[in-house]
Amino acid sequence: MQSHTRGHLVYAASGVLAVRTGSGTSIVPANRVAWTPAGFTHHHRAHGDTDMRIVFLAPSLARLTADRPAVFLASGLAREVLLALTGPRNYDDAAPGYSRSARSRLLRVLVDELREAPEQPLHLPEPRDDRLRAIARTLYENPAGNATLAELGTAIGASTRTLSRLFRDELGMTFYEWRTQLRIHHALVLLAEGHDTIRTAYACGWANPSSFIAAFTRIIGTTPGRYRSDRGTARP
Repeated sequence: MQSHTRGHLVYAASGVLAVRTGSGTSIVPANRVAWTPAGFTHHHRAHGDTDMRIVFLAPSLARLTADRPAVFLASGLAREVLLALTGPRNYDDAAPGYSRSARSRLLRVLVDELREAPEQPLHLPEPRDDRLRAIARTLYENPAGNATLAELGTAIGASTRTLSRLFRDELGMTFYEWRTQLRIHHALVLLAEGHDTIRTAYACGWANPSSFIAAFTRIIGTTPGRYRSDRGTARP
């Protein structure tokens, strides 16, 4: 776990990253960018063969971005700027690839692109209520489990009505939306580790591959098969 005095962007040029903060977990597949504001305690975890790039933003630029962890789709221009800013020469302060003024201009372009980028539904909020946390632990341990909210409530001694209200008020989504997002996170990890679509679908709790493909495409914007074939196409 770590925290920084500056906010930072994390980009997976290939593979899949998970960024966990106190407010939840962001999953960062290729061509997405995760933003973590200054002061948020966090840790990164890579899944599969991952090329992680990090760009820190000065407070003047950070003020132009979200004040909470978020994931954004990287445009073609944003992706090229990220790769340029994190190329080998730019990790060497003794022989930087860009002057300070050129780097400042590139950072401004990057922030402008992200301000126009759609936010992705890839940040899974972390419950605070003990009852929701108990349900979350169960689902983390077994993403394929198909227990209903009523069945999970019975196990922890809470009514369906109470749990539904807590999901809506605390997490801003329904139980089924939260579970679907959790399953998509798990699916991205499995795909990054080389599992095929059919095995991933069943491992994440879908009754058949077709329903998994539909849910995955709705959230990620492409099919699991296309996502697997497109991973790692960014230039080093």
